[in-house]
Amino acid sequence: MGKIFLTGLLTLLPALATVYLLVWFVGFAERVFGRPLQWLIPEQYQIGMGIAVAIVVVFAVGVLMREYFFSRLFRTLERLLLRVPLVRSVYGAIRDMMGLFASDRQPALEVVAVSVPGMPFRLLGFVTRRDFADLPPGVAREGEVAVYLPMSYQVGGYTVFVPREALQPVAMSREDAMKFILTGGLKTV
Repeated sequence: MGKIFLTGLLTLLPALATVYLLVWFVGFAERVFGRPLQWLIPEQYQIGMGIAVAIVVVFAVGVLMREYFFSRLFRTLERLLLRVPLVRSVYGAIRDMMGLFASDRQPALEVVAVSVPGMPFRLLGFVTRRDFADLPPGVAREGEVAVYLPMSYQVGGYTVFVPREALQPVAMSREDAMKFILTGGLKTV
């Protein structure tokens, strides 16, 4: 009985969590963009118009960011925003996390297995940096690379500096590697 219940729970929980997040996001978009529409055009407003406006705004921002003037203006505003202590931490972390797997914003992250000297195991991670010229001396030694090692079932991980020869490339997509790491390697159907 317990095993059947657990199987049902493990089947439903990811689906329910995904549906919940999608419903929350759609509701959030409708509240943020729909309320101004209700105020501006109360007679013509229909439920769902806020979501449509949110999609148009996101697409418009994407188009504008391809233009030199707007991308430069955004970078200037972002630099100002990153000067505010608490905002810098929150905004910077969210921006970096969102950009982590966006191939046009970040260099391709190589999936690697890291060998730990003297240990009979390897760790799966992502090479995040090979050049440290723009950082203070001593951050990394000659011949080292930065590797991000995410932790299973958590939003967190470690950035370690390891010699290049301790890395073995893994033929796995970034998304598949992250899914594998976050689930602790559990095989899912």
